[in-house]
Amino acid sequence: MNAIILCSWGATSSSLAKAVNEAAKDRNLDIHVDAGGTGEFKKKAENYSVALLEPQVRHLKKEVEQCASKYNIPVEIVNMQAFALMNGGKVLDQIIDLAKKAGKM
Repeated sequence: MNAIILCSWGATSSSLAKAVNEAAKDRNLDIHVDAGGTGEFKKKAENYSVALLEPQVRHLKKEVEQCASKYNIPVEIVNMQAFALMNGGKVLDQIIDLAKKAGKM
């Protein structure tokens, strides 16, 4: 399964995506998480099962959801505490829960 974590330009989301990918590897899960900006998501949304927005871009959720809805991709805001601590395991759990609710896993 492919997921993406979105922020303004992809800088902080890169660090978080790396932590999530490490957590997935540690658990032997076939989940890959990319990082990116909200603008580029529109160009490659169809590649993802789940999209998470970092808290600082929560105001773009409706815009991202419009694009994501074309591909039936659920969108959620990254858990604030997990984001603050760059807790890859907790964000991985959030991705798994979101994918399960959406029937993507």
